[in-house]
Amino acid sequence: MRCVDIDFLFRGLIIGFSIAAPVGPIGVLCIRRTLAKGRVYGLVSGLGAATADTIYGFTAGFGLTFISEMLISQHVWLRLVGGSFLCFLGLKTFLSKPAEKAVSAKGNGLASSYTSTFFLTITNPVTILSFAAIFAGFGVGGAEANYFSAGILVIGVFVGSALWWFFLSSSVTLFREKFSPHRLLWLNRISGIILTGFGLIALISLI
Repeated sequence: MRCVDIDFLFRGLIIGFSIAAPVGPIGVLCIRRTLAKGRVYGLVSGLGAATADTIYGFTAGFGLTFISEMLISQHVWLRLVGGSFLCFLGLKTFLSKPAEKAVSAKGNGLASSYTSTFFLTITNPVTILSFAAIFAGFGVGGAEANYFSAGILVIGVFVGSALWWFFLSSSVTLFREKFSPHRLLWLNRISGIILTGFGLIALISLI
């Protein structure tokens, strides 16, 4: 691999890590699921978001403007669906009872963890504007895109985002033993309120 390719890969890592790191609704879900169900559930939840970010990065990096315009033009409906889903998850989390110990990793449960965070991230098409601006600054994307460089950058975005979710889920796991069922109950309530708040903000922004 050429030095310039390694440079693009490294930049992608930084972009993916930086975009994933701010604690929003996905971060709250990841933390809550790690404490309630175990590290695997937290990591898989994060990978759902990383996949959605990668799709947006791919769209921006390869200059697929028709997809970008379609997503942005439908942002009202996407925000409506995403905000409503966040409110649903928030209420469900608020009312859920904590498990005594982390559950074993089951296929259906993991699939649900992955798809829920993927869905929440993909229903925020404004994210693509951030990727488009960043990729343009690196000289990729658009009609005259260097597709190989864009591909390397997109791979880096996914790996960087995945590294953040691995770091977060692993760090939170270290503190799980300090959470009694009573504390986990309050964690559910606080997480539920935060998630519902994010959902309401998304819905109110449409007014």
